[in-house]
Amino acid sequence: MEMVRLKCGFENGIDIGSMGSRGGFFSSYHIDVEVHDIVCEVKWRLTGFYGNPDKRGRSASWNLLRQLSNNNSILWVVLGDFNEIANSFEKKGGCHCSERQMLAFRSALEECNLTDLGYRGRWFTWERGRVSSTNIRERLDRGVATLSWLELFPRFQTPRAERIDYTNNLNNFRFEAKWCLESSFEELVRGWWVESVGSIPNKLEILGHKMQVWSKSRNMDEKRKWVCLEERLNYLYKQDISDDILAKIVEVQLGLNLEADKEELFWEQRARVNWLKNGDRNTSFFS
Repeated sequence: MEMVRLKCGFENGIDIGSMGSRGGFFSSYHIDVEVHDIVCEVKWRLTGFYGNPDKRGRSASWNLLRQLSNNNSILWVVLGDFNEIANSFEKKGGCHCSERQMLAFRSALEECNLTDLGYRGRWFTWERGRVSSTNIRERLDRGVATLSWLELFPRFQTPRAERIDYTNNLNNFRFEAKWCLESSFEELVRGWWVESVGSIPNKLEILGHKMQVWSKSRNMDEKRKWVCLEERLNYLYKQDISDDILAKIVEVQLGLNLEADKEELFWEQRARVNWLKNGDRNTSFFS
């Protein structure tokens, strides 16, 4: 969550534990905020929602949603992982979902006057099983909103996360931990060191410069690779399920996981720097 806060540029943040449940502005299953939209000059409400992963607790999730809808005097949108499908076509593979469960979910949405926002990209948001005989896909994540919110944002689509250019200022060298995930990095450093001449401080300065020039090039390559992997994955998900297709999906997902590991390491490094720099400056926010 600290990495998300840094990416968004927010000064403060709050994360919620995974146990217990209560109403109000937040619980283990929701976070409820009021957005003061200076562009539209209107206030609207955003709820991040997480449906109980245990089927036995699903009715409590829908009751929480109903409870939240009681304070529905302003435009409202709900985004999150509901851990439930609304219709049978939202699941592929595995056992058929109980019609009673789907009806309970649809009824809760209808009672709260919430309409599905649709989707962009891959239809299924959850998947399990690496061979065709055991593969299961479901659409568990979604966005729903009141008609008044939809009227304010008629062309709304879930935004796709964009990668950030990590290029460093050459005059302010900082070693990036994510460089160590590159298999060729150690050998490159050895070569640069051997090629450098002069005193140790001079060689270190040259080495740092070469690292950052290399990093700038790698950042561009990483962006292209990430896009290519995403496009490849989208293509594979549109194919008929077979063991061969699923094996290719796993291969692409491993590549995406490595790219995600690099990004996570980048933000983890900055989160630690931020903590050392700012200490407990925001302690009062959590009081």
